[in-house]
Amino acid sequence: MKIAFFEIKPEEKIFFQQYLRNEELFFFESTINDVLQEVQKYDAISIFIHSRITDEVLEKLPKLKYLQTRSTGYDHIKCNTLYNRGLVVSNVAGYGGPAVAEFAFSLLLNATRQTYIALQRSQQRNFEYSDLKGMELFGKTLGILGLGTIGSQMARIGKGFGMHVVAHSRTKKPIIDELNIDFCDLDSVVAQSDILMLALPLTPTTRNIINEKNVKELKKDAIIVNTARGEIIEDALYGKMKNILCLDVISDIKYIHRNNILYTPHMAYYTKEALGRIMQISLENMNAYLANKALPNCLKFSCERDYNHA
Repeated sequence: MKIAFFEIKPEEKIFFQQYLRNEELFFFESTINDVLQEVQKYDAISIFIHSRITDEVLEKLPKLKYLQTRSTGYDHIKCNTLYNRGLVVSNVAGYGGPAVAEFAFSLLLNATRQTYIALQRSQQRNFEYSDLKGMELFGKTLGILGLGTIGSQMARIGKGFGMHVVAHSRTKKPIIDELNIDFCDLDSVVAQSDILMLALPLTPTTRNIINEKNVKELKKDAIIVNTARGEIIEDALYGKMKNILCLDVISDIKYIHRNNILYTPHMAYYTKEALGRIMQISLENMNAYLANKALPNCLKFSCERDYNHA
């Protein structure tokens, strides 16, 4: 079987070569959009978040039967042809809990204690800190939207800091009772939060879930932390809001120079442990497909359905 991997790193290439020895493998460091210039007879492909699967791309893959994305989010792979051809599609769910949740708090602590400024000054032999008065997390209200793997880990960390945790998700999860979390509606979480963390997938119902209407209920000094997808926040707000925004994602980088925005380039997942889980889960999906078994992370969707795994 011909299998092509895109956006592949050297360690990933070694890993898949080791465990897929009986298959004909093709590896590309670039996105599928940069590489695929003509028709190819790949039976399966594996992509990452910067490869956009469009109708035009799939027209160049007439033999394709299985597509996997080595990510949890899959908004980059929806298109009519994908659904109409009935292709088997999988993602990688549950790998990023510790990595993304811990990174969210690292962004938050930089905002509340301005650590990044103090470190920069110290390197320049400037030890002034009178203008860097911080804020404690202890006793503050942490609001979380989405209680999947990442949101649940955020709740655990928040409890460890001594925060009061309120949350909203599509369904009530066991962690609500486990950690004694207040399970509220969306507007109530927004209104109560001193810190609001977003841990939702991007779907039609979560797009612009933080918008010009409900943001009016946000406390003036509340901090928003978004490590999910930039489009979860309405685009216009990035240029208008005065609240501190700690972002690993953004809808348009033109906003990142604003003084109230702390931005990192979509790297929250990037730990050796999380990368190992991505490879392992992707391999399990691939092996299940090759063995004609049910995929552990099979996605069954149409372009019109809303799949919210928060």
